[in-house]
Amino acid sequence: MSDSLNTKDCHGEAARARLSLKTRHGELDLSRRTALMGVLNVTPDSFSDGGKFFDPGRAVARGLELAAEGADIIDIGGESTRPGSEPVPAAEEIGRVVPVIRALRRQVALPISIDTYKAEVARRALAEGADIVNDVSALRFDSGMAPLVAAEKVPVILMHMQGTPRTMQLSPSYRNVVSEVADFLRARARAAAEAGIDPGAIVIDPGIGFGKTLEHNLALLRRTRVFTRLGFPLLVGVSRKAFIGRILDAGPEDRLEGSLAAAAAAVLGGAHIIRAHDARATARALRVLDAIRRAPVT
Repeated sequence: MSDSLNTKDCHGEAARARLSLKTRHGELDLSRRTALMGVLNVTPDSFSDGGKFFDPGRAVARGLELAAEGADIIDIGGESTRPGSEPVPAAEEIGRVVPVIRALRRQVALPISIDTYKAEVARRALAEGADIVNDVSALRFDSGMAPLVAAEKVPVILMHMQGTPRTMQLSPSYRNVVSEVADFLRARARAAAEAGIDPGAIVIDPGIGFGKTLEHNLALLRRTRVFTRLGFPLLVGVSRKAFIGRILDAGPEDRLEGSLAAAAAAVLGGAHIIRAHDARATARALRVLDAIRRAPVT
């Protein structure tokens, strides 16, 4: 059994030392430092930026800015998954993301992630130079996604979500949110491996804000270490999310301090990748957090 599937001894820094993520445009050594995934929403209705980068030219400029500010991965999405959002046809989503991926691929050497649950969107994005598939449905919404990822031999991010983006925040309910999310991610990673996806190419994400209440999100962050014990790189996305707004009574663009605090909790709990909108501030915070994490215990 590979290290990626061995959950018996995957604890703390010993487990982290074995983890890396190989992509077509470089390998991320997750044992050395926490990686930063910069968010680039090519949508007219994102909760976080209100369509600021819907124009392709502005989106490309923002992608270059994310790279300059310290992002290790650029995550490009063409469909909003905010609570209550409606699906976008695949052709429209492709029309939004492909020109941006094509242009960025010519100008940056960083791995590019396509944030989609549609196989056809992922196929076109990968053909244009994307490296990673970030699937909020954990390969459940499109039966063609797992075979595509397996055939393309690219990393995949499996996220937990209760319901769909349109319904997820109507009445989220769990008996034990931490154990149920962990069980889901374990099962989806097993399903991905059985579909032919390399276990070493699987990343898991507890889906902060996707079908969770404030209390659920805080519980997941407080017990991040539970997810690192599953043996896969752990991605956590807390940036500008509504639970931070509730705590701070602040709108999406006034949640930086709260986003950094939540990211710090995730990193000190073992997270390997942080997904964030504010790349420069988050990259600087991660440098400090990694220094603390690596400090010798006396």
